[in-house]
Amino acid sequence: MNADELRALQAPLKDQYRADPGAATIVLRASGELGEGIACRVDTGRALIEAGLHPATGGTGLQACSGDMLLEALTACAGVTLRAVATALAIDVRGGRVEAEGDLDVRGTLGVDREAPVGFREVRLRFELDTDADAEQRAALLKLTERYCVVLQTIRAATPTVATITG
Repeated sequence: MNADELRALQAPLKDQYRADPGAATIVLRASGELGEGIACRVDTGRALIEAGLHPATGGTGLQACSGDMLLEALTACAGVTLRAVATALAIDVRGGRVEAEGDLDVRGTLGVDREAPVGFREVRLRFELDTDADAEQRAALLKLTERYCVVLQTIRAATPTVATITG
């Protein structure tokens, strides 16, 4: 896909959302079923993933770790966003890698130390690109990828989240 094809694909959507801002609000959903032991099965629509404890918190390592899944979601979103931005800017990116890593002190989630944070202390997102883009183009690519990556912006903004129990 080139920049013109992307613009043609998105133009009617952008026009609709300008005319009717309410139409731009969509609801994305995820659901899971509590599994045997300490596990939750999440249906991604493509596969069934069973999440469990990380080995550092008592897990076997045979189940997916939700912290890893968060980093995987960030990696996927950032990669797709980078591709879309590169296409829109007509920057040729032949390939590359996206890597996300985060520092997690498990004392917080295990309740070992009340001062230890529950959650990542820092997340690092890195792109290794096969491109001839110059420094200015790379800077624009990174800036716009950061700006438009939904998962990255959600993490950075610490989106308000409400939790409830029913039943």
